[in-house]
Amino acid sequence: MEEGLPLSALLARIRKMVPRSDDQHYDEIVRSFGVGALRSPPTPMSDRELARAIAEFLKEQPSSESVATLGRRLDPSSPV
Repeated sequence: MEEGLPLSALLARIRKMVPRSDDQHYDEIVRSFGVGALRSPPTPMSDRELARAIAEFLKEQPSSESVATLGRRLDPSSPV
């Protein structure tokens, strides 16, 4: 987990970037962190970097492929 930024704080930042109309995307992000498919970034991400990763994720339906792409954006060392 990212030092200095608990998962709850990261999810709060993400929640602000995901429109309510895309709740299924947000729910998939939360689920993916819960099952270990997503990991917190090893180093802090700027709002711009995080927003870019989230915007890319929102372009597609939530799936294992879109979660894997998001995972690589959040943590480039991720094995996903």
